[in-house]
Amino acid sequence: MQALQAGLVAEARRLGFVSAGFASAEDDPVRAARLHEWLEAGHHGSMEWMADRADVRQGPHSMWPEAQSVIALGMSYAPDADPLALEAAPDKARISVYARGRDYHDVVKKALKALARWLVAEARHAGLEEPQLKVFVDTAPVMEKPLGEASGIGWQGKHSNLVSSAHGSWLFLGAIYTTIPFTPDAPHRDQCGSCRACHDACPTDAFPQPYVVDARRCISYLTIEHKGPIPQEFRAPMGNRIYGCDDCLAVCPWNKFARTAARHKAFTARADLDAPDLAQFLGFDDTAFRAFFSGSPIKRIGRDRFVRNCLIAAGNSRMAALIGPVQDLCEDSDPVVAEAAQWALIQLTAET
Repeated sequence: MQALQAGLVAEARRLGFVSAGFASAEDDPVRAARLHEWLEAGHHGSMEWMADRADVRQGPHSMWPEAQSVIALGMSYAPDADPLALEAAPDKARISVYARGRDYHDVVKKALKALARWLVAEARHAGLEEPQLKVFVDTAPVMEKPLGEASGIGWQGKHSNLVSSAHGSWLFLGAIYTTIPFTPDAPHRDQCGSCRACHDACPTDAFPQPYVVDARRCISYLTIEHKGPIPQEFRAPMGNRIYGCDDCLAVCPWNKFARTAARHKAFTARADLDAPDLAQFLGFDDTAFRAFFSGSPIKRIGRDRFVRNCLIAAGNSRMAALIGPVQDLCEDSDPVVAEAAQWALIQLTAET
């Protein structure tokens, strides 16, 4: 079994994963309790799918009682440049680092399936009972970050994301549940110490306490998951962020060890998403939006939500050159877009 476990780690690295670890598939009552406390506090906002399947999400055995082990895997998307560099460029649109390359769902899942096939073949070759496996990347009720900590590939930092001493805060996570009883790795110890850089950097004060994020105040949630109008109190703090927010991740001191050489090639930023002009996005109809973001995770939020975000950025820009494009959207067929355009127009004309 040890040879199979070591071989799996080597194969995972060949497939593009930079981290691999093993944990028991047994439910952890502490992790389950934290999940339910978070949901009961309403920190999930309108993400009702999290509450609806909380009983399954609380642990591997709750989802699949036959599972014996969890294989936690991480794939690097370390950025080339400072993610905060565009903060003072109101004519540019800030897009979260993770969304500047190919859709991680497709890339990570493809690698997970390849690793699962390898594991089945190797187990068969070793004369083991045919293993059962399930692969997950972000879209299933799986707590990837706590499982990553339990498997030793990192720890869940004060910003609630997984932190790696080797790859900083820049890891896409995947998991394989299996009936093979692998030897668990030791959980990773917390190495945040007294640091609170991530909390201090948050523009909307989305952390009610260390290790807890209130999604309702998080710019990533507001620009990606939230479907209605952006609440007034968060519009100015959004600045020129039109998809996600990297601030709490970007300031993590552990990022100094992250190397772009370890990044999967699929996550190299597209040239047209590195520092895109905000103005170009305001003219997008649904067809143009889908064509431009083909193969990108941004495509999943749809044109209306995306243009809504761009209009908030336009209003914050105070750039008179954007008055015309914004005005054109004031009667948009989507009422949320139209309202955002009307708000942006007030911001722009108040300064001219």
